Amino acid sequence: MYKIAVMPGDGTGPEVTVEAVKVLKTAADKFGFKIDLTEFDFGGERYKRTGETLPDSALEELRQFDAILLGAIGHPDVAPGILEKGILLKARFALDQYINLRPVKLFPGVETPLKDKGPDEIDYVVVRENTGDLYTGTGGFTMKGTPQEVAVQSAVYNRFQVDRCLKYAFEYAKKHGKKARGKGEENTLALCGKTNVLTYVYDLWERAFNEMGAAEYPDIRRDYYHVDATCMWMVKNPEWFDVIVTGNMFGDIITDLGAITQGGMGIAAGGNINPEGVSMFEPIGGSAPKYTGQGVINPLAAICSAQMMLDTLGEEKAAAAIEQAVTYVTGSKLKSLAAGRMGYSTAEVGDLVAEKVAE
Repeated sequence: MYKIAVMPGDGTGPEVTVEAVKVLKTAADKFGFKIDLTEFDFGGERYKRTGETLPDSALEELRQFDAILLGAIGHPDVAPGILEKGILLKARFALDQYINLRPVKLFPGVETPLKDKGPDEIDYVVVRENTGDLYTGTGGFTMKGTPQEVAVQSAVYNRFQVDRCLKYAFEYAKKHGKKARGKGEENTLALCGKTNVLTYVYDLWERAFNEMGAAEYPDIRRDYYHVDATCMWMVKNPEWFDVIVTGNMFGDIITDLGAITQGGMGIAAGGNINPEGVSMFEPIGGSAPKYTGQGVINPLAAICSAQMMLDTLGEEKAAAAIEQAVTYVTGSKLKSLAAGRMGYSTAEVGDLVAEKVAE
């Protein structure tokens, strides 16, 4: 039995979450486990009614769950940043979800803007450190509003944060790398940094990376790429990558680049993971408020988020079945991933995936 907190959120979030839950329930029935779902209404509408984003009492309650499934956060009537900081970032930091896991996987039948690249070339994972760097808010203003105004925002990391992220990345590469999947001769972990300019923060990352790799993971090949080179090779030669590990800011940038190469935000899923605590899984595409209630939005990113959740919880056979079902649906059913052009409604796409999982 897994206790799952469900936060459908804003805009089309509830619509895609319903389909993710549909597939989850089907997988649970098929593979012999149970899920106990509890829904929470945190998001724009609640904020408009109450002025609350994510109260501390809710965080205490969320700590009692095995995982959190999130639909989308973002409301056209609420100023940008309020919900994102008050719900998403607050949950990530308070629940110490120190890993942001972002698969970059091109499914069959999905278009990519990269010429002559297909599913065999675009299939890797980014492990982004999720609680440090520029996002800690360390810094401030002096003489704000004057011609001499100064703004400082510092990238902050300690060795503990770096080591635990690297540990997760090495373990992930060991278990899920290309060799482990039969798609390469060796499992490879690449560090994405900027050691030639950020000579303090990424000196720390590089030293820790090589020390841990040499001492504990000699069978995993180690590569290093500057972040600008990483962006170039993600476009030119994505097949070079297996697992990439990086800090929070660079991870934020390269994962969105990766998402567009895999077909866009409508297929991109992510996990905010605390391996020792409660993790939160979400589609990356946002709330898409202009499509709310029309039944035309693509639910596959939400379904893939549920798949990631099951894999993280240890239900690997169920997770694999969902991934195979999504592969079948994109490869043989959908005309497009774009809203209104799939050839099916939101609910019908969920049905197609669920039916395939049930087989």
